[in-house]
Amino acid sequence: MIAVLQRCTKAKVTINNKITGQIKLGMVILIGIQKKDLLEQADTLVDKILNFRIFNDTNQKMNLSIKDINGSILVISQFTLCADTNKGRRPNFLEAAKPENAKSLYQYFINRLIENNIHVESGNFGEEMQVELINNGPATFILES
Repeated sequence: MIAVLQRCTKAKVTINNKITGQIKLGMVILIGIQKKDLLEQADTLVDKILNFRIFNDTNQKMNLSIKDINGSILVISQFTLCADTNKGRRPNFLEAAKPENAKSLYQYFINRLIENNIHVESGNFGEEMQVELINNGPATFILES
């Protein structure tokens, strides 16, 4: 699994001009699921995200986690993160999980965040979406499990 975390002050996802998810302070997670990914990778990634200290404390040091700030998460599926761009001029998506497998792992990932008392909003798996956010920092991190 590949996750791009963007710390934000607010964010929303729109599908066909309708807002399907919206948060205030927290993070946007773009998540790519590969063929090799299993529940264990999702669990590892969730644990890392929940305890990843990327929010500022009172001394403006990145010392607080999403749990510490009582923040929200907007999760967006993005299979293009799985692209192999090493050869040629067109991305190769052979390592991306098949949609039926990726969708269940995507939902599992979201459920694991919710089980840990995080407010989670999301887009719709496999849909064309528009994502807006105010990236706070800017601060963007790439995690892989």
